[in-house]
Amino acid sequence: MATAVDVLHSVDLTPHSLVDPVLTPDVQEFLVDLHRTFQPARRRLLAAHTEAAERFASGQLPSFNPETAHIRAGEWHIAPPPLDLSNRRTELTGPVRRDAMVEALNSGASVFMADFEDTTTPTWDNVLEGQADLRDAYAGTLTAVVDGEVRAPHPDAATLMVRTRGWHLDEPHMKIDGEPIAASLFDFGVCAFHNALPAIAAGTGPYFYLPKFEGAADARLWSDVLEFTEQRLGLYRGTIRVTVLVETIAAAFEMDEILFELRDHITGLHTGNWDYLFSIVKSFRNDPAFVLPDRIDLGATTPFIRSFTELLVSVCHRRAAHALGGMSGIVPDPINPDRTAAALRKVTVDKRREAGDGFDGTRIAHPAIVALAEAEFDRVLSYRPNQIEFQRDDVYVTAGDLLAVTTTRGSCTEDGLRRNLRIGLHYLGEWLAGTGAVAIEDHIEDLAMAELCRVQIWQWRHHAVELTNGLTVDESLIRRLADEEHEDLRESLGEAVWSTGHFDEAFSILLDLVLADDIADFIPHQTARLS
Repeated sequence: MATAVDVLHSVDLTPHSLVDPVLTPDVQEFLVDLHRTFQPARRRLLAAHTEAAERFASGQLPSFNPETAHIRAGEWHIAPPPLDLSNRRTELTGPVRRDAMVEALNSGASVFMADFEDTTTPTWDNVLEGQADLRDAYAGTLTAVVDGEVRAPHPDAATLMVRTRGWHLDEPHMKIDGEPIAASLFDFGVCAFHNALPAIAAGTGPYFYLPKFEGAADARLWSDVLEFTEQRLGLYRGTIRVTVLVETIAAAFEMDEILFELRDHITGLHTGNWDYLFSIVKSFRNDPAFVLPDRIDLGATTPFIRSFTELLVSVCHRRAAHALGGMSGIVPDPINPDRTAAALRKVTVDKRREAGDGFDGTRIAHPAIVALAEAEFDRVLSYRPNQIEFQRDDVYVTAGDLLAVTTTRGSCTEDGLRRNLRIGLHYLGEWLAGTGAVAIEDHIEDLAMAELCRVQIWQWRHHAVELTNGLTVDESLIRRLADEEHEDLRESLGEAVWSTGHFDEAFSILLDLVLADDIADFIPHQTARLS
């Protein structure tokens, strides 16, 4: 166990006014122990991720692991969920920003997922302020000025969960023994140490969302971290509960195994559709059979996507776990009610399908959509908290079904290419300025969408895709369209908004990414200079 002397000599922190109140000496000691205990296993895990990525890039396809067939065939269940995580009809996602948290907790959603990953730019300021805000939320002292008045969470506020960053990211502002701590361990460790006991005292618990799994090995490492933390904090085994986002094609083949490894701590799995498509493009980037059409053609009823979502429901319910549906980022536009009405009809259809397919809840990005989404689940669930008893015995999904991208209907169009460039430029410009959840047209976009946009542009160029208008996607076309979208974005945003973002820098970064010889793993690795 680390001591105060160890911390003094082994920890290097970037100065900030919130370091002392957030990273207290006992928190730093705990983070040192987490780092020294689990960093070697994390290195091995990331090396295995890299090896798998190289195999996929060279043409090998994933399959169900024959060595774990006994787990998939066995009869076993995960631990029952806590009472306040039994009903998960609507889960609202948002950044760890004080005003956003108050509004989300009061939105009427069943769960609020405070997000350190896709909707929070990982600046030192954002990360530390987010942890301070969470500490106030769990202590019952969170307030914020919203629309000119001071507001606080209601007594019947949403159940709070926290999404950490993934295993692949470092927290460069805290170095231990000369190397950065894993961002996942930092986010989890600080939050758990400060808030586990206050959460229990408030009648809830320390609940987390865990992202970017590649398979059961990620779950095994997290299981060890959770048990270590429970022992250190004096918590009963299984007090810390987690939900795993299934966002990669590799993890889709190991959903049973993920649930099994975390069976004392996990409550469910979530379908991360945009990240899932990002993973498919990145994993099979050299295979023209995996070229995806316009994103607008990649709906939830696309055969290979539907195979994934139905398999997730089937696996979860067989193991008594919650199955959580995909994200809806629709933002109502009072200036354009006709456009809003059309978007809301699409949300209704989507959530009605999820509820009918057996999902126990769904995710949304804006408080105004809570009632609409909840109504569709109320139709199916009535007074039940969930529908875990709905066993999808009719579902039979093969490896070929999960990989059947060639059955996708849709086209590759200039409009689709422009849309990817426009969203990528707009999002990155605001992300670099510190905003992680960005309203673009009628959607709240996050980092997952920006990732999908840039890898799809790369994929189309890499395979010299011919668009429906006869143009071939190459460097010259991308540069020309990017220049046009860059200028159009500046005009549409106006100089006042333009001056607050980093859109010229975003333009350079996006072009570097999409014109590179190979796909970069993740955008944050290209922008580690964030302060």
